[in-house]
Amino acid sequence: MRTFFPSESCKETQLNALNPQSWLQVERGKLSKSSPQCCFSSSIESLIKVPEPSILPLFKPVDYVEVLSQIHEELETCAPEERPNLYLLKFQVFRGLGEIKLMRRSLRAAWQKATSVHEKIVFGAWLKYEKQGEELIADLLATCGKCVEEFGHIDVASMLPEDTNVSSSQYFLSSDNKLSRSVTFRIGDENIVCDRRKMACLSAPFQAMLNGCFTESVREDIDLSENNISAAGLRAINEFSMTGNLNEVSPNLLLEILIFANRFCCERLKDACGRKLAAFVSSRDDAVELMEYALEENSHVLAASCLQVFLHELPDCLNDDRVVQIFSLANRQQRLVMAGPASFSLYCLLSEVSMNLDPQSDKAACFLEQLLESAETERQRLLAFHQLGCVRLLRKEYDEAERLFEAAVNAGHIYSVAGLARLAFLKGKKSGAYDKLSYIISSGSCRPLGWMHQERSLYCDGDTRWEDLNKATELDPTLPYPYMYRAASLMRKQDVQGALAEINRILGFKLALECLELRFCFYLVLEDHQSAICDVQAILTLSPEYRMFEGRVAASQLRTLVREHVESWTTADCWMQLYERWSSVDDIGSLSVIYQMLVESDAPKGVLYFRQSLLLLRLNCPEAAMRSLHLARQHASSEHERLVYEGWILYDTGHCEEGLRKAEESIKITRSFEAFFLKAYALADSSQDTSCSSTVVSLLENALKCPSDRLRKGQALNNLGSIYVDCGKLELAADCYINALKIRHTRAHQGLARVHFLKNDKAAAYKEMSLLIEKARNNASAYEKRSEYSDRELAMVDLEMVTRLDPLRVYPYRYRAAVLMDSQKEDEAIAEVSRAIAFKADLHLLHLRAAFHEHVGNVMGALRDCRAALCVDPYHQEMLELHSRVNSHEP
Repeated sequence: MRTFFPSESCKETQLNALNPQSWLQVERGKLSKSSPQCCFSSSIESLIKVPEPSILPLFKPVDYVEVLSQIHEELETCAPEERPNLYLLKFQVFRGLGEIKLMRRSLRAAWQKATSVHEKIVFGAWLKYEKQGEELIADLLATCGKCVEEFGHIDVASMLPEDTNVSSSQYFLSSDNKLSRSVTFRIGDENIVCDRRKMACLSAPFQAMLNGCFTESVREDIDLSENNISAAGLRAINEFSMTGNLNEVSPNLLLEILIFANRFCCERLKDACGRKLAAFVSSRDDAVELMEYALEENSHVLAASCLQVFLHELPDCLNDDRVVQIFSLANRQQRLVMAGPASFSLYCLLSEVSMNLDPQSDKAACFLEQLLESAETERQRLLAFHQLGCVRLLRKEYDEAERLFEAAVNAGHIYSVAGLARLAFLKGKKSGAYDKLSYIISSGSCRPLGWMHQERSLYCDGDTRWEDLNKATELDPTLPYPYMYRAASLMRKQDVQGALAEINRILGFKLALECLELRFCFYLVLEDHQSAICDVQAILTLSPEYRMFEGRVAASQLRTLVREHVESWTTADCWMQLYERWSSVDDIGSLSVIYQMLVESDAPKGVLYFRQSLLLLRLNCPEAAMRSLHLARQHASSEHERLVYEGWILYDTGHCEEGLRKAEESIKITRSFEAFFLKAYALADSSQDTSCSSTVVSLLENALKCPSDRLRKGQALNNLGSIYVDCGKLELAADCYINALKIRHTRAHQGLARVHFLKNDKAAAYKEMSLLIEKARNNASAYEKRSEYSDRELAMVDLEMVTRLDPLRVYPYRYRAAVLMDSQKEDEAIAEVSRAIAFKADLHLLHLRAAFHEHVGNVMGALRDCRAALCVDPYHQEMLELHSRVNSHEP
């Protein structure tokens, strides 16, 4: 998700205020007279600042597994209309865990299970908002003759049932036979003759007026001049009373009739007006004007149509004060008219979008107030309390923020204690802040989590602070702040190697921009400009608009300044540098070189952006990778090259067959390495038929015959080796891997190790993986693979190293837990798996723990993990079988 809360000091200032030139010592011929030690300390203090971690506006239950289990259980038994809100809650849980794919899957489920048109509109708009920038995919699919599932406009009128709550016949009562069958209504100088009985059927007020005890009931002429209806309007109403239709009525006249119908409780007439007016809502201006009438006159169809237009234009429409005012000032009845049962979902969406735009804005606060008023369940209320508390905290409305955080805690959201502690600290009560966290940690009411120790570390000093930060990393190694604080502290102590090692620990598995920025600052202090520019160029690759030093300076400006102190490379130099870094599996370094080539060299940009996308995928940055693929397509130098990039875009978004088709179109134009490679890759993935292996081999062989560089040919040889291994042709596979290694495709060591293992030469396999570990800069996966080729003791050593290098890799936890279970240490085995589950919602970990619980007879524990796992993947066959088996034993 997008970053919500920048630091308080993220304000625009002049670049000169930071005086970056002095940091880089660019004054020609001038050197500081201060001692090196003094300069070093001064530079550290001016550059290295670690901002406190933000209080995140997220739902963060202390036991997310329990919450997911409850959601799954409720989904199994609840009424259909309750499901969308449960999927929304699931979305909020996954959002708090940072699981983007699972978030989107939950949103899609909410949209698919929606039972009302309002929910369809809200969740469809939310999915569209989440998929900003992906419009090209629909266009590409259209060129392949396939329609993508769209979240565009829907026909609101056809999906909302007509108002049949009031039957026209119930208003007709037998009347005096002496009365005329007709009645004349006078509007000014005009008389409109109507059918008394038909008009009486419009509503109870008309029935009372024409057939009841009112004086008008005995008149044949009634003056309606003072009732804000024109003669043309009344003629249309008369026509409706006779036919049930409003034909060829202008929008202005429809509005007049709508107001009249609402005043006289003519529900069928009002509904018909709303449906006719809905057809005229084609722009934001239309929607703004008509929404006011819809809310005032309680026209559900018209309001939903206007809402759809607004949400379809997110986030831009929230820059329109008229739209913001409509959403901000809506009362309970108006929210019901506008969004029906989707009021809470609507304001969840509006709150998220507004916080992305500016979390301190009035509209963010207003929408969150509306969210709180729309909440119907305790879980909805605690989310609204917490999010509004976060915004009030940012706005420095401390008393109100405290009230909201307390309400959230009382509702069961323990994470809001962090907000209360931060407020206590801001009010000068540091010990009170510390005590709040200490109570939560030691109370025994919940399992201590990483964020608790991280937050408590802010309110203590010295060794106590380090102990909390170390504990935070032990419990949740994905938190960036502890690494950053420790690294900055070591740098201040002039322990350069220790500082770099500490920040590199997290950058080895999580490419966090704030961590790259800190390391960039370290390199500036050390005057290692080559390493500094490497990091800032990696930052700009990930986020071209990124601003550094608490948002005060554009990263691009800092790159320009640092660039003056780095030796220039020719295009040939750049290719050599890229080859060196790619071969040593230095992904960040490779990203930097490609960025420099894009900015400074005349190398083909399409090819470079494509290489950039490959690296970003390897670094688990899918959104940035897709952006690079789009840029590759834009800068393609030929049609056949463009088709290849389009094929990869389709393949990476799950449209494998269409990607394959693009590759074939490209080959028809020009036989190129990339087109054959794409076709081989897509075919191997899309076909379950083992007979297609020969076709894939042929395609890769054709690719290798085409011109390309060694980086890509090494990958093709590696892939070809994998196909040969799968076919049992080990000698051919070994040749491929050896040839790949000759052109320094380092990852081929892993394939060659597999060949050795399949030849029953485990020692050679272990040695091959050791070579990869020596050469690769990012080598957590190599340690993991090597563990498969050693005895248990050495495997345990390797897997401990994997967890240190990349704690997000789940295999080591599973292996260690299995070893403990084999040793009949059931509690330790469950604890080992639980250690990873605490910060990673992984299906395999949950499955394993569920099996462990079943093994020790803990049926409820097993059932809980099964249900939570099925929230991650509802269709996992083994999980479904285990759930069914465990469920049959539930007491």
